[in-house]
Amino acid sequence: MSDVLDGLVKSAGSKYSLVVAVAKRGREIMDGAPRLIESRSNKPVKVALEELAAGKLELHYPGQGE
Repeated sequence: MSDVLDGLVKSAGSKYSLVVAVAKRGREIMDGAPRLIESRSNKPVKVALEELAAGKLELHYPGQGE
């Protein structure tokens, strides 16, 4: 894995958490949510990964002080 992807997995806690978060954000983008970054990609999942890597998204887990 690349260093960026390793960092994203580490920040998410697991590969599963990363996949779930990016898929959810990708669906939001497909449904018309505004992009948080400028991206040359038209693929929602790629944009979501770039947003997470840029620090524009926070991952929240159920039951963590909400």
